Amino acid sequence: MNLVEPIRDKSDIEAMKVELRSKSERNYILFLLGINTGFRISDICNLKVGNIKSGRIVVREGKTRKHREVLITSKLKKDLYKYIDGKAQYEYLFQSRKGKNKPIGRQRAYEILKEAAEECGIDFVGTHTLRKTYGYHHYRKHGQLVVLMQEFNHASPDITLRYIGIQQEDKDNLMRDFGL
Repeated sequence: MNLVEPIRDKSDIEAMKVELRSKSERNYILFLLGINTGFRISDICNLKVGNIKSGRIVVREGKTRKHREVLITSKLKKDLYKYIDGKAQYEYLFQSRKGKNKPIGRQRAYEILKEAAEECGIDFVGTHTLRKTYGYHHYRKHGQLVVLMQEFNHASPDITLRYIGIQQEDKDNLMRDFGL
């Protein structure tokens, strides 16, 4: 198994957005959805237009079979709604070019992300990078480890911290501004 990391640097995230959008709106939206929702790539690939309801993305997760609803962020909303405009409820969001209304697979999603990362000079990128990037930046902004544990279905804080790539340097930076 290859080591994948979150994309920690926001300028690298922006570079990925530009690269993906230059190739395909589908690929750009795939990336945006992943880094803004924390869904597993298998759940992202299987999303249909009908999963988008009242400003939320509603899914039954493939791995856990749990119902999950994620609020669509304002940053994602504009691009996502423009992307789905005119599409039928039954259509997959990320259609393969092979066959009619067939979703892309995990392997194709991996290839899309890997190619863009190579163009941007970013290492250790795979499909899990999207979920890890979401977790990393969510934690950095809000510090709500328990919320992430629940979203990711992890058993302990240590698992979640390791998963999202919080390193000693990050822990030290959080402590620099702390004082009672």
